[in-house]
Amino acid sequence: MTSTDLTQRIARAKFRAWHRGTREADYMFGCYFDTYHASWDEAGLAWFEALLEEDDVDVMAWGMGRGEPPEHLAGDQMEVLRRLDYVNI
Repeated sequence: MTSTDLTQRIARAKFRAWHRGTREADYMFGCYFDTYHASWDEAGLAWFEALLEEDDVDVMAWGMGRGEPPEHLAGDQMEVLRRLDYVNI
């Protein structure tokens, strides 16, 4: 993957994170993106892209500990998402 491809994927992920359709989801996805995207490798970005494909209601429930995420999203990044300490309102 070229750096241009990665830059485009990151830009697309940022847009999608901040344009979810509800203010609550925008803050959860967008603030998470803003706080952590600089440290992501290809796998980290791929995880976030997969998260963006999920329904906002489901992701918000997982983030608040009201449900368990599917196996492909479980792990360290989901635990960071669940902290919710990155949401700056």
